[in-house]
Amino acid sequence: MTVLSDENRAIIRSEWMRDDTGEWGAVTKPDLRAAVNAADDWVNGNAASFNGALPALAQSELTASQKAQLLVHVVHKRFIVGEV
Repeated sequence: MTVLSDENRAIIRSEWMRDDTGEWGAVTKPDLRAAVNAADDWVNGNAASFNGALPALAQSELTASQKAQLLVHVVHKRFIVGEV
């Protein structure tokens, strides 16, 4: 797996700023971009660990896209919806 392109990272930062109506405090656009880059790097560096944490059948039968969707749903429920 490789990290996202520079263009896609920039798009994420722009979409995040547009969609999130919360307060950013002293965080600037370059700070947000650095956070996007760090998150993407983390996902890239930990993909094998996530896959290894899944049950064997899920490891072998789910596609990379399905595994990513699974992770998105779990993170969304825990942090966005508030079940932390």
